[in-house]
Amino acid sequence: MALDSHLLFLKKFIQNPKQIGSIVPSSPFLANEMVRSVPWSEISALAELGSGTGSITRFIQANATRSAKVFLFEKDERMLSDLLEKYPAFLSYPNARELTEIIRMNGVHHLDCVISGLPFFNFSEELRDKLMSQITEALRPGGYFIAFQYTLQMKKHLERLFDVERIRFVPMNVPPAFVYICRKRARHE
Repeated sequence: MALDSHLLFLKKFIQNPKQIGSIVPSSPFLANEMVRSVPWSEISALAELGSGTGSITRFIQANATRSAKVFLFEKDERMLSDLLEKYPAFLSYPNARELTEIIRMNGVHHLDCVISGLPFFNFSEELRDKLMSQITEALRPGGYFIAFQYTLQMKKHLERLFDVERIRFVPMNVPPAFVYICRKRARHE
């Protein structure tokens, strides 16, 4: 990843640490861990929330089939603009709070997978609940929700909404991270 991406990330973190969540983009070790549990041949529609500078997006691009619809969500205008330029085949939007409306506008009723780099515990409870509601509504039954967090604080919250299949620790990241591999229950409780 280019030095300018790291500097942009640091600048955005200083401006709004609750929105960005880290001083540097995700490491290749974390990005690889995020995508390796995805059954790519079964994925026809996927969303990445909090795409940032594209450190996980490039792994998605390398693995997704050409026919898969990929939605990127990034709130920061500069990062979103860069994503639009780097990934013109993907559909990029600024607001994950409108996830279900946006995918349906694009002819997708349910996603097979949602990959998230959002720092959920930095958000207000209201925003966190809204985002989780959008994610569970957008995912098909059995669909994957794969998210990284820097702590285990979201574990109980995620266990209420999903079957948490695995949690993997990735020490080779700044800061070290936990990757949650979750599946939407066949019947949402």
